[in-house]
Amino acid sequence: MLPLLVIAVAIAALVALVAVAKVHPFLAFVIVSAGAALAFGMPAAEIAGAIRKGIGDVFGSLAIVIVTGAMLGKLVVESGAAQRIADTLVAACGEKHMAWAMALTGFIVGIPLFYGVGFVLLVPIIIAVVSRSRQPLLVVAMPALASMSVAHGLLPPHPAPTALVATFHANLGLTLLYGFAIAIPALVIAGPVFGRLLGGIRADPLPGLAATPRPEHELPSTFVSITTALLPALLLGLTAVAGGVVPAGTSAATVLKVASDPDVVMVASLLVAAVTLGLARGRSLPAVMSTFSGAIGDVGSILLVIAGSGAFKEVLVKSGVSAEIGRVLEGLPVDPLLLAWIVTAAIRVCVGSATVAGLTAAGILAPVVASGGVDPNLMVLAIGSGSLVCSHVNDSAFWMFKEYFNVSLGDTLRSWTVMETIVSVVGLAGVLVLARLV
Repeated sequence: MLPLLVIAVAIAALVALVAVAKVHPFLAFVIVSAGAALAFGMPAAEIAGAIRKGIGDVFGSLAIVIVTGAMLGKLVVESGAAQRIADTLVAACGEKHMAWAMALTGFIVGIPLFYGVGFVLLVPIIIAVVSRSRQPLLVVAMPALASMSVAHGLLPPHPAPTALVATFHANLGLTLLYGFAIAIPALVIAGPVFGRLLGGIRADPLPGLAATPRPEHELPSTFVSITTALLPALLLGLTAVAGGVVPAGTSAATVLKVASDPDVVMVASLLVAAVTLGLARGRSLPAVMSTFSGAIGDVGSILLVIAGSGAFKEVLVKSGVSAEIGRVLEGLPVDPLLLAWIVTAAIRVCVGSATVAGLTAAGILAPVVASGGVDPNLMVLAIGSGSLVCSHVNDSAFWMFKEYFNVSLGDTLRSWTVMETIVSVVGLAGVLVLARLV
């Protein structure tokens, strides 16, 4: 019981440092990891090495995917591809089905973009759509934001799902396919369906957010915009399907293994985007590279948080506590996937950050996956779902929603917090159903 008590204290300390003292999560992870290592009885001379190894292992496995994903997202925004996607979907669906159009827009845009970038991108598009359709703001906005939340919590190449795939040695392509299966009902219920109930909530966004759309002739084509934005997801999905058909041990299987590597997929997708959304549209190579350089600043802090979580995980492994926890958790009369959701949800409510909650839970639950008693792909999605529950005042996204749309605190809880919780609960239900089918 002592190791579990130490972990509980460590998580409480992490919460206090991040949520109360406002310490950067990377530094908080390092401090808490060192303190936990001492409490577990690790020799002092080994602690620094364990922390370095944990940070290095996580950073090395994810740096290419996350950085190239950020670069792709930045180019999708600056090229006008995201605006083209939104305009095309709205025109195709018409005013009566605007909520469904915005749900699909948020999903397509949300797959390659990090949440904060996607949120800022969609706000002026949402406001422009509302001004044309004269529908209540949140009825239009919530479907798009719910779709982005689903992508953020469940789908690679977003940081937390990608990090969880690496931690549990899951199959990125299968996780993506399962994630799509769960994402669709989650975004439908939390988006267009729940959004219908929000028409009476007053929202008065600042006038300056109603950005002027780019001229038609400056936008890339619909085909190029959608294909380029979704290329990583398409390639990962295709290679995952092909992997079940190509015979093992053949030269084709070897080629497929290389082609399905997430780093290869993301670099290839980025090179294609540099041509289709950059060079082919008259931008110089230095201009495209300038866009890519700007994207690095967007994800620098995220990379540090993820790397810091590796320190905590390595301390648990190096001290032997991880294996001991695994034996304890395996003996509990609770479905491991449900247990993962509960643990992650508890951390999420305390810490606020979905990424921190997911990565912290991963360190605790890794031995359960290592024992072979649960599908690692579904464990990624169970934790991802738990990381979205009950967003409230300690979550930066909560305040982004409140301030950008100028909604009262109470109405933000009624709309945003409930939406995030619906996504989380429906995601858990989808995971449990898939667990019975696969």
